[in-house]
Amino acid sequence: MRNQIVCGDVLSVLKSIDSNVFDMGLTSPPYNKKKNRKGGLVKDIKYTDIDDHLPEEEYQNQQIEILDELYRITKPGGSFFYNHKVRWEEGVMIHPMEWVNESRWTLKQEIIWDRNIAANIRGWRFWQVEERIYWLYKPKNKNDNGDELLSKHALMTSVWRLRPEMNKKTVNNHPAPFPIEIPTRIIYSIMDDKKDGFIIDPYMGSGTSAVVSKLLGHDYYGIDISQTYVDQANHRINNITDKEINDFKSEVELHKVTKTYKDRKNKSK
Repeated sequence: MRNQIVCGDVLSVLKSIDSNVFDMGLTSPPYNKKKNRKGGLVKDIKYTDIDDHLPEEEYQNQQIEILDELYRITKPGGSFFYNHKVRWEEGVMIHPMEWVNESRWTLKQEIIWDRNIAANIRGWRFWQVEERIYWLYKPKNKNDNGDELLSKHALMTSVWRLRPEMNKKTVNNHPAPFPIEIPTRIIYSIMDDKKDGFIIDPYMGSGTSAVVSKLLGHDYYGIDISQTYVDQANHRINNITDKEINDFKSEVELHKVTKTYKDRKNKSK
């Protein structure tokens, strides 16, 4: 089961997995952006094997069910990071909190991903350059807070200013790949220098989460409905580029402190 990407329907595969298996996970599902919702500067996001077009209520119920299955298969004390965005349908704002709060997870934090670029520059609203990343937590021993982050990780703010992956050709031409810094920041902050963790990404896509897991010394498990993306991700995982390694190392290097909270507190006395 370790270090593989399964081709199949996300919910069906998740239901086949035993409970309390994974240390943590992360993902970015298709956003149900519907057809003809592209911005003025980008082409329509088109995935293979899905059209990202469901009635909104059906989509949200599906996401709740998927999140609940992820909760079940994550170990107590484990975290899951869920990337999504605010959308509008016929002038009505749809916020991911509408369904995230309906899942079994404890919502630990909402992180703003400032992408520094807007897909739609029409004047109906201020340019939307941000997405959300929800830090979800499965309580252990009735502890809703979980362990504190180490100082070198906690120095990161709740606003992540990272541009999206721009060179799509290096990540299998997937329409919406993570920049490698995001899974690096997430996994490294939670797992620190531990090895042999087990990480899940149920919408594996271009394979970035698996690449980072491998670089950090962890095992991964991915799911994707497209055999094309599965094959391309496996090829990428086995052929990690120097650029990917350098970008990964640059993010890890940010996780350093010269003075801890304890040092600062002692100095102020």
